[in-house]
Amino acid sequence: MSGAEVGTRSRAVRGVRVAERGGGTSAGRRLWALGRAELTLLGRNRGVVLTALAVPLLLPFSVRPAVDQLDLKKQGLTLGSTLLTAAIGFSFLFAVYTSLVNAYVARREELVLKRLRTGELSDAEILTGTALPALVIGLAQALVLCVGCAVLLHLGAPRAPYLILPGLVAGYLVSAALAALTASFTRTVESAQVTALPLMFLSMLGSGITFPTEVLPDKLARVCELLPLSPAIRLVRGGWTGHLSGYEALGALATALAWTILAVFAVRRWFRWEPRR
Repeated sequence: MSGAEVGTRSRAVRGVRVAERGGGTSAGRRLWALGRAELTLLGRNRGVVLTALAVPLLLPFSVRPAVDQLDLKKQGLTLGSTLLTAAIGFSFLFAVYTSLVNAYVARREELVLKRLRTGELSDAEILTGTALPALVIGLAQALVLCVGCAVLLHLGAPRAPYLILPGLVAGYLVSAALAALTASFTRTVESAQVTALPLMFLSMLGSGITFPTEVLPDKLARVCELLPLSPAIRLVRGGWTGHLSGYEALGALATALAWTILAVFAVRRWFRWEPRR
């Protein structure tokens, strides 16, 4: 680790401590200080930043040849809505999930998380504050994708816009919670690239990101609907197409909530604050 990186991490921790000593006893002020410090650290890792920003914007074009072979009209879908949900799904995975797995593991191994626990910050505040920059980037990216795809792919206005925001919130919350859980079993930053792969591949193939679950056999589609990111993808796609009933929307929200609660419980039980050496 270079001296500049050590200095940056030390200043980040000191920035949080200053907020605490300066009367910042509210959770909001502490989270803001920690989120700002984490953004500084994130900005120094150009590889993670490039992956988080560029991949969700570029990767959907790589799946377009496969999507063109599908009979989307039979399922009430369009090329635009399919590519949009693919881009947002990749944002869940790359802007939030993989970047946060790297962030949690790196901060743990560098003793940043351990030092933060000696202050006023609670465990939940530390994990949430660390995730804030990635979540903000993801939500901003989703907004750009929605506007850009609506204009460039002639999607028009969403038919059920009230489903899109819950879908985005559910996707980013589940991604962040699962990132913390994955980090619990990841020893090094280098191995994070491996431990994150199972969920990434499972989500890309089964959650409707690479191709819609509507084109799968009914029994397989029902199983895939229970995957962690499937509810968020269904809500976002249903928001644009309007082909999601109230009962189905409530079921998707319930599944997303169940995954979030399960992941949070597992993080509270197994998250490691000490370096795994």
